[in-house]
Amino acid sequence: MTPPYRYLEEIATADVAFEARGATLEEMFLAAADATLNTMVEEIGTVAPRERRAFSLAADALDLLLFELLQELVYLKDAERLLLRVRDLRIEETGAGYRLHAEAYGETIDPGRHPLLADVKAVTLHRLVVERTPDGWRAVVVLDV
Repeated sequence: MTPPYRYLEEIATADVAFEARGATLEEMFLAAADATLNTMVEEIGTVAPRERRAFSLAADALDLLLFELLQELVYLKDAERLLLRVRDLRIEETGAGYRLHAEAYGETIDPGRHPLLADVKAVTLHRLVVERTPDGWRAVVVLDV
C-alpha cells in the first residue's frame, strides 16, 4: 500500500519536506504525523504502543493547527524521548478557529529497535500549506533537521 505522504526533494536542501494527503482533514493530519515520525525512524511499525499521550491543541487556522500537532510530537520526542504515532484525532471548528483532540501511542526511543534516520529539531512555517483539494485535503510541511 502506498503511504498517504511523499517526501519532496525540490523544496528544501538542508531540511526535510513532505506532502501529506487524506480524503478527510483528519486523515491528512494523521498522514502528516506519520510522515514526521518516518522522518525520524526508518520503520514506523517498530514503534510499539506502550505509552499513551492525549492532548488538545487550538489554533486560529488549519495550517497552524497542523504546525501545533507536529511540533507537539517533536517536543515529546525531545522532552520525554518518546516516539509517538497518532492513532485517534478529531478536529472541530470553534468560534475562534480550530481545536484538535488527539491520542498518540508509542514508546521510548530504543536505537536497537528503532533505526533512527534524522533528528527533527522543529517544524517550520516555511511553505506550510493546508488546503482542500478535489480529492480531499493536502498539506506541505518542511521540517528542520
